[in-house]
Amino acid sequence: MAGSLRKKYSVKNFFDIPAGNDFKEEYFESLFVSKSIRVEKIISKGNTTQKGKWLKQRSGEWVVLLQGKAELKFEDSSIRLNKGDALYISPNTKHRVEYTSKRPLCLWIAVHILK
Repeated sequence: MAGSLRKKYSVKNFFDIPAGNDFKEEYFESLFVSKSIRVEKIISKGNTTQKGKWLKQRSGEWVVLLQGKAELKFEDSSIRLNKGDALYISPNTKHRVEYTSKRPLCLWIAVHILK
């Protein structure tokens, strides 16, 4: 019974890592999308933002680092994140990923506030 319920409701383990991916590029998987929010799973393994490039999104973004270590840079500061740390990035805030650990790789949940 429990197995059939897991299948019916599409239960997946967040910590499962896709097989055969070398993660030379960050991995993004949409977990839930509605008119007002998008929830993503992100896997980083030493990935950073391209030198000289800044990220700037129209939506607000709340991220939590569930595994690994990372560093985000803003125009006026840098923030180191450890396992369990959460951060809200306001809309139109220039930022970049300066560092993500390779071992353990970084597992993130990102919630984008669309409206």
